Amino acid sequence: MKKNVIFIEAPGGSDKGPDGHRRDTMPMVNAVRAQGWQAEAIFYTDDKRDEILQYIVDNFDAYVPRVNPGTIPNGEQLFFEMLRKASDAGVIGMPHPDAMIGYGAKDALVRLRDTDLVPSNTFAYYTLEELKENFPSSLSQGERVLKQNRGSTGEGIWRVAIADERPHRPGDVLPLDTAIKCTEAVDNHVEMRQLGEFMDFCNQYLAGDGGMMVDMPFMPRIKEGEIRILLVGHNPIFVVHKKPAESEDAFSATLFSGARYRYDAPADWPDLIQLFQENVDVITAKLGGWNIPLIWTADFMLDWDEAGNDKYVLGEINCSCVGFTSHLDSGIQDKVADEIIRVITAEKGA
Repeated sequence: MKKNVIFIEAPGGSDKGPDGHRRDTMPMVNAVRAQGWQAEAIFYTDDKRDEILQYIVDNFDAYVPRVNPGTIPNGEQLFFEMLRKASDAGVIGMPHPDAMIGYGAKDALVRLRDTDLVPSNTFAYYTLEELKENFPSSLSQGERVLKQNRGSTGEGIWRVAIADERPHRPGDVLPLDTAIKCTEAVDNHVEMRQLGEFMDFCNQYLAGDGGMMVDMPFMPRIKEGEIRILLVGHNPIFVVHKKPAESEDAFSATLFSGARYRYDAPADWPDLIQLFQENVDVITAKLGGWNIPLIWTADFMLDWDEAGNDKYVLGEINCSCVGFTSHLDSGIQDKVADEIIRVITAEKGA
């Protein structure tokens, strides 16, 4: 065991401080060093990947990717390929790139729909043909949310409601000229469209590598707020209550769209924390069997169960470069360092 950890960033991007690093990277590096270990941060570029790979394999026990999706100009394929090779050589990925894909892809919801976390009428579409085959009937059952696999800050996440006066029954296949009301989460703007034209528009989210959309029921109680758990390993650190803007059509919980954030202790949400922790092993098994990510989030919405009690519905998991810049003064970086050292010691021995 080398007792040495490397944090990997990519140059550029809006998330960097004056030193070129993400604002939460060097605090984590310093927290690892404070425990008597070695740690450093480097910048990845595609043209240096072979050199970086050899450096990682020769010198480090574990790597921590801190690259926001979209930061690498030509995409993450070569970056992930390098990380896989490092893991194959015995370097611990925190997380492994396939864990980032498995936990973070929107179709993770479909793989969890037979659990207590996700509605059973949640679907994934990988082609335009699949979308056109199923969405006209799923929409007839009530308002839906379509989420693209790529993008961020609510881009390509659409709330879709029927705005047509013609009668229909749940389960009917709606005609292509059905009038629909579409609200995009990125800024809560509304577009009136026809169903067939809108599905053709969505082909941009289905084309290319990783193209996919998830179709799930709209949760009206999103107006009460989305609830995000931030975890380090198995341990919940805080809960973010994200309340959408007050406008009639607003349903986005991003700061960009005007949502307001409140940060709570996990103890303030005991039922949610218990539900999630009871299902962590199920989530891990169904999403590829990878180790729990180092820093990750799970987003929930409120619903009602059959008895009218509060029920939590999982909307998304993210473990690709989750940031905690606003909470450095609470010592999260120390908890991250503890978890890194715990995992390495468990896997590689004292």
